[in-house]
Amino acid sequence: MENVLIEKFTLSDLNLIKNTLETDFDDFWNYNILEKELQNDSSIYLCCKVNSEIVGFAGISIVLDTAELNNIVIKKDKRGNGYSSFLLDGLIKIAESRGCKNFNLEVASNNIVAINLYKKFGFKQVGMRPKYYNEVDALLYTL
Repeated sequence: MENVLIEKFTLSDLNLIKNTLETDFDDFWNYNILEKELQNDSSIYLCCKVNSEIVGFAGISIVLDTAELNNIVIKKDKRGNGYSSFLLDGLIKIAESRGCKNFNLEVASNNIVAINLYKKFGFKQVGMRPKYYNEVDALLYTL
């Protein structure tokens, strides 16, 4: 049985996945960007550990009473196991505990898996940025 743990994502955790970050996760969240995010006072990051292995991480930035989803990243060979739900649930709870009235995000219109996740948590589409990701629209959601 899997032992899933959601906890604060630290620089020590980041260093554990440093050598596999761009190959096993996604190449658009590199070490230097994440290191700066983890040191940013307005950002909060969680990681998902399964049997002590880091299988994903996610973060928000909070400005005043609004949380903005920065990312949810799951290790490529661990996707489809519900880990992103654990992370998003944790971030929503943190945002609520910090008094956030809105939780915003943007997602590529062709990322159906992520869109379904956000809808499952009650996010509603409130806008679109045409061709924001090269030729792919960005959909704007809020909770």
